Amino acid sequence: METAIIPVDPAMPVTPITPTDNNELLSSEVQPNKRRRKKSIVWDHFTIEKVGDGCTRACCMQCKKSFAYITGSKLAGTSHLKRHISMGICPVSRQKNQQTPEAKTGNSTYEPRKRYRAASGFANIPFNQEHCNHELAKMIIMHDYPLNIVEHPGFVDFARTLQPQFNMVSFNSIQGDCVSIYLKEKQRLLNFISEIPGRVSLTLDLWTSDQTVGYVFLTGHFIDADWNLRRCLLNVVMVPSPDSEGALQQAVVACISDWNLENRLFALTLDQSFSNENINGSLRALFSVRNPYMFHGQLLVGNCFARVISLLAQEALWTLGQSVKKIRDSVKFVKTSDTHEETFIHLREQLKVPSMKDIFIDDQTKWNTTYDMLVAACELKQVFLCLETSIPDYKIAPSMDEWKQVEILCTYLKLFFDAVNILTAPTYPTASAFYHEVSKVQLELTHAAMSNDPFISNLIKPLKEKFDRYWSDCFLVLASAVVMDPRFKMKLVEFSFTRVYGDDAGIWIKTVDDGIHELYLEYIAQALPPPETFVEGGNASISHEGNGGISHEGNADISHEENGAIKHEGNVGINHEGNGGISHEGNGGINHEGNGGINHEGNGAISHEGNGGIIPEENGGIIAEGNGGIISKGNGGIIPKTEPPEEGSSQEVSHQGVAHQEVHHQEIHHEEVAPQEVPPQDHLITIGDGLSDFEVYISEISGGQPMKSELDQYLEESLLPRISDFDILGWWNLNKTKYPTLSRMAADILSIPFSTVGPDSVFDTQRKNMDNYRSSLRPVTLEALICAKDWLQYGVSTDSSSFVKMEF
Repeated sequence: METAIIPVDPAMPVTPITPTDNNELLSSEVQPNKRRRKKSIVWDHFTIEKVGDGCTRACCMQCKKSFAYITGSKLAGTSHLKRHISMGICPVSRQKNQQTPEAKTGNSTYEPRKRYRAASGFANIPFNQEHCNHELAKMIIMHDYPLNIVEHPGFVDFARTLQPQFNMVSFNSIQGDCVSIYLKEKQRLLNFISEIPGRVSLTLDLWTSDQTVGYVFLTGHFIDADWNLRRCLLNVVMVPSPDSEGALQQAVVACISDWNLENRLFALTLDQSFSNENINGSLRALFSVRNPYMFHGQLLVGNCFARVISLLAQEALWTLGQSVKKIRDSVKFVKTSDTHEETFIHLREQLKVPSMKDIFIDDQTKWNTTYDMLVAACELKQVFLCLETSIPDYKIAPSMDEWKQVEILCTYLKLFFDAVNILTAPTYPTASAFYHEVSKVQLELTHAAMSNDPFISNLIKPLKEKFDRYWSDCFLVLASAVVMDPRFKMKLVEFSFTRVYGDDAGIWIKTVDDGIHELYLEYIAQALPPPETFVEGGNASISHEGNGGISHEGNADISHEENGAIKHEGNVGINHEGNGGISHEGNGGINHEGNGGINHEGNGAISHEGNGGIIPEENGGIIAEGNGGIISKGNGGIIPKTEPPEEGSSQEVSHQGVAHQEVHHQEIHHEEVAPQEVPPQDHLITIGDGLSDFEVYISEISGGQPMKSELDQYLEESLLPRISDFDILGWWNLNKTKYPTLSRMAADILSIPFSTVGPDSVFDTQRKNMDNYRSSLRPVTLEALICAKDWLQYGVSTDSSSFVKMEF
């Protein structure tokens, strides 16, 4: 509709009037000279009339009523004009609407037109049914919604309202979509774990169910390539008999197979419920087979730290059960009645109790809430003591002695609370952090058990006995972890052990020191590159294979497989043909030519000392101790441990230590020859110099200079300042070039888990129970839903572009 032109005095300049929808100031200087179309829909129902100089009014076409529009330079706007039409104020328009009911449906010409603006950025997005299905599956996984939510009428109607084109999927389809997300995320995580440089430690946590079957949750802990501590759920295995030995072995073996962890396990931490001799023994045997080189399978932590502390807290609360019950009932008496609570608050104000805590009723399934309730009640005990005089019905007040005993109890509950509180942090702590808490608990319980106060000693002695068993089970692993902290190293172990063990501390300190060095030697054995080939004349040639392995061919065939293990093959005997002498030539090679080297006296028998080792008598060559193994002493030798050879050989060689060994050949034959000159040898690379194989290797790569092991060098360096927010993993990452082997060992040790539960279960007094709905699901679906939720929550993103559809 064109703008109405109002007749004016010909002598006056003509200025077109353009109605607008706002109250902006108008002036002839800013008005355009050409006419513009009106924008507001009110001009379908109004005309404008000039009623005087500088005054223009809007006139309704129906009822002919006029309204202010322009007065001088001010606009009245169009809002009041819209209301006149849309709200039925116009009598003519209202009468027509009453006579024509269909006008209410939107067909009336008098109803204002509504203009809709399409939302920018979304109008052109095409509907994608498959993408919606994928997001629905993610929602179900993330929020633990039941799979049959797709069959709930309310949810179906809601989804259809949001998007009429969406077709709700079936139960089987959404189940398949959830499993597909799980499989895709599992492959991503599998690729990620396969690229980490170190090993993986596992925790086993047991859930129960009303169907009496168990569910073993296996969680992996490891350091990734960027030196971040990772913790992710790997498997949920349903076991029909949780107490059986085979069930737990089956769960561990399934996890190893699923995630390609063969020979990559480092430590295994169990739930408290698994801690019986038979189950621990069977798992330790399995662990030794699957992980033969890491402390020979000894890195088995039998108890979860959080579970142990929870059991101690529950036992302490049970010991004072009557006193705790009186306080709990007193709190209930106040909190379950508005009148009683008002009286309690009034007394508190009168007594001016300085405590800022409020009393509350505890949750008896979480012992920390009971501890908090007792602490708050103890701080307000004066109010409870006066409550009896104000409320005659209150007859359950604890006595002063009971209050005192509960206060002592809270002292040790606080010790337990602080110890496990590190597990509630957003990030999982490194193994070294546990040492501080565990050793503190051990020390405090030791002192309390010897208290002169009979109440304290009687309360703590049973707790100390239980905690001693946990300490003896894992102190070596804990101490090894704190040694990897450059702020403490062995110094903290020496200090804390002295306080705990007194005069016997030296024995335990040596145990830790020997254990650390033994573990380091095993890492050296794995990392040691193969030396140059040894060539031995006659029937006993030696070739080096694999990671430092030695293969003896002929009559003395010994094959070193994997990382230094010795496998005896052939006749196991040693037969020196020809001159029988040993001449060191070249780069440490052994060539049996001439009669130089070792002179065997008598009938050629070899004297074995220690536990069956071989000691060449001359210049202190290789010293082999243990059960037939070769122990290269010095800074970082190799300790391949082997079993004694099978029986049935013809000569028995006596050992002064543990075992004796038989060889097929009764004597070592030496042919009589004239003495020959032996060419001068490089003393840095000959075994006759008294150097071990590893020392020979170190001498070669260091230019012949003596070289300390990384571990000894690390231990001898000064301690770092004790910074509270010290990033221990960041420090090892910065020093991994300086300590290439030791840093790998530190990463594996620091990732050892000491708790099998998550942050939300640290204070639980009852085991987690699988609900009936989840128990009814197929095992593969249950594992998919639980594991996928963990991966999606903790950083594993899902890319819907490669979504695989599955049907059940």
